[in-house]
Amino acid sequence: MNEKQKMCSGLPYDPLHPTLILARDRAARILFRYNRKTFHEIQVRHPLMRKLIHTSGHFWVKPPFFCDYGFNITLGHNVMLNTGCVLLDVCPIQIQDHTLIGPGVHIYTACHSLDPQERRNNLEYGQPVTLGRNVWIGGRVTICPGVTIGDNAVIGAGSVVTRSIPAGMLAVGNPCRVVRPITARDRIIKE
Repeated sequence: MNEKQKMCSGLPYDPLHPTLILARDRAARILFRYNRKTFHEIQVRHPLMRKLIHTSGHFWVKPPFFCDYGFNITLGHNVMLNTGCVLLDVCPIQIQDHTLIGPGVHIYTACHSLDPQERRNNLEYGQPVTLGRNVWIGGRVTICPGVTIGDNAVIGAGSVVTRSIPAGMLAVGNPCRVVRPITARDRIIKE
């Protein structure tokens, strides 16, 4: 396996390998151009972002936006990332249809060894992150490597998500914990 394959598979890899440096540089050049545009310059923004990420439909990514590589990010249909999001995508980040991401959200797949010698030797690894359908992530949330957030879940602003959250749950806090299920009483318009 080459270093990119190791990285994407979650195996230990060397982030200073020339192919990975070039891939990060490519992403940085695209993001530099993208982040200089206003949100309403859709004809210019979408082609730039489509060079970077995978998507199956319409999406909104408000600048500024930052990521490591881009090729490990997949956005479903009608996904919205608000301004100032950071996605460290050494492993796959999948965000499914109709998911809303608040401003300043950070999603991390990158991990470092607890062993200081391995850190000095530039060994890294990653764990994928998956956000289900119809998820709402509040502003300034941090999502750690290896987390899955189930369909229809809501994560409260400022939370630090260190463990997976089941579908249909409201979760908040640092560390983020499930508070309760989301029910019909949570609707804004009562029937």
